[in-house]
Amino acid sequence: MVFHFPHTDDNSENPHWQAIGYSPPTDEAAEQEEQASIKRPLEDGVVETIHQTDASLPTSLAEKGLAVTEDAARNVCRIECDVVIVGSGCGGGVAAAVLAGAGHKVVVIEKGNYFTARDYTSIEGPSMSQLYEYGGFMSTLSGSGLLLAGSTVGGGSAVNWSACIKTPDSVRKEWAAAHGLPLFDKSEYTAAMDVVFKRLGVTSGCKEEGLQNKVLRKGCEKLGYNVEPVSRNSSEGHFCGSCGYGCRTGDKRGTDTTWLVDAVSRGAVILTGSKAEKLLFTDAAGKRGKRCAGVVAASSNPAITRKLEVRAKVTVAAGGSLLTPVLLRGSGLKNPHIGKNLHLHPIAMAWGYFPPDKMPELKGKMYEGGIITSLHKVEADGDGLPHRAILETPLMGPAAAGTQFPWVSGRDMKERMLNYGRTVHIFSLVRDHGSGTVHGERRIAYHLDPVDRENQREGLRRALRILVAAGATEVGIHRSDGQKLRCKGATDEEVEEFLDGVSGVRGPQSKSEKWSLCCTAHQMGSCRMAATAGDGAVDTRGESWEVERLYVCDGSVLPGAVGVNPMITIQSVAYCLATGIAEQLRRDQSSGKN
Repeated sequence: MVFHFPHTDDNSENPHWQAIGYSPPTDEAAEQEEQASIKRPLEDGVVETIHQTDASLPTSLAEKGLAVTEDAARNVCRIECDVVIVGSGCGGGVAAAVLAGAGHKVVVIEKGNYFTARDYTSIEGPSMSQLYEYGGFMSTLSGSGLLLAGSTVGGGSAVNWSACIKTPDSVRKEWAAAHGLPLFDKSEYTAAMDVVFKRLGVTSGCKEEGLQNKVLRKGCEKLGYNVEPVSRNSSEGHFCGSCGYGCRTGDKRGTDTTWLVDAVSRGAVILTGSKAEKLLFTDAAGKRGKRCAGVVAASSNPAITRKLEVRAKVTVAAGGSLLTPVLLRGSGLKNPHIGKNLHLHPIAMAWGYFPPDKMPELKGKMYEGGIITSLHKVEADGDGLPHRAILETPLMGPAAAGTQFPWVSGRDMKERMLNYGRTVHIFSLVRDHGSGTVHGERRIAYHLDPVDRENQREGLRRALRILVAAGATEVGIHRSDGQKLRCKGATDEEVEEFLDGVSGVRGPQSKSEKWSLCCTAHQMGSCRMAATAGDGAVDTRGESWEVERLYVCDGSVLPGAVGVNPMITIQSVAYCLATGIAEQLRRDQSSGKN
């Protein structure tokens, strides 16, 4: 399924798309010409190593205003700057803008490549390969969890589904009190969220919802459930259903079109196709005993054999929760919390089939329209308790749908795919109490906590009720036995019996005949900040407990799961931490420290 449906010929077409009624949006020639004539947003500051050689790279870097030294004996290209940032996503992008805005020369190291609206195809196969870690083929060690993480300029913000939700007050109070992090209880953090909303151009309305969100809203309203609108970093008229493959319209505002643009306008340089391999340390007289002096990176371009040695006063690790701990551990740091406390917001999906032309108010295909524009919270029993799960709708390309549906038989799979365009998915996302561990690159251990599994089950049951109420003729989940229910003619008792049989996610390692996979696109907490070195990997300013001038500024510093889409939380935390770094550099400069 992974290779069958995304594969395209020289004309970017797949003969099977017509059979399943799938027609991804394509650019008209005039639109392509118009896009090609527009200057790329980061053109003035980006150096793409994929287009360079050992001979041309130093010149290209110097043309961007960097101090460059060639060390032929060590086969190294040395770059001098004030701040080097590893990663360009929600954390690194914001940090780059703040620190460049404070007058510092910033270099951003990004292992992914640079794409803009004119480069995106909306075609699942090549988009996943170009924009995601390992082409989207990444799982936990047990095989029970599938992980999606962006790997391009802009990181996850370039491929996420646009949902902009501020950190819930209950979570802020918990992190401030239970984890000793007063930042989350301060007005400065509230102000930071407002700044992030403004820079991303967040809008609260939606002119027209797509099929999946219409179904979620209709089912909730029929059952008397509360359904909330979801703010987005796009215009209210944004109707793009393929933002997970890069927003072809350019309407969605990730860090690649906002914060990084600000950074480049203030002199920052973004070095793409370059993977950070090791941090550089020197001895220091302070209590930590070491100081970070920069980072060594390598280009993915075989034409560049030289290592890139970026020397800086301050180093910011912002490679995300899956890779930042790998860099820190690989550089010799020993804090036991590095790689621990990984939270994933595990999700499980329910589906419902809506025959075409049966409901005038539910027109369209499941892959059309804004991906997340509405959500429903599955409340816990008892006033004041946090919700058990949230229900939202996903982006599901043909390959993703084909791999998620269980294989019952060849005929069943063909029928499932023939119904693809009108099969609505709703996922149940839980704020996980349990956590996992990053043991290394692509070596992630994670198992669902029993409480999380039960909350996920309750979310799945609620999602199925909503699909039935909205008028689905058939509903089911992605369990290995193909659990489903034909709704037409089913009595209330039969529906309840079906719901009672729904189980939470249990991976294939459970050796059960009824297993399913959880998915995740949110990674948090693998280098969490804490009040003491015994409780976290970095201090409350984001600085390493072991090495001074080394900061972490991405989702890995979060003390736990947010419970909602984390983009705004990560960017707001990054804004606060980067502001603190800028202040520290100002104090160092005033006092004459190097």
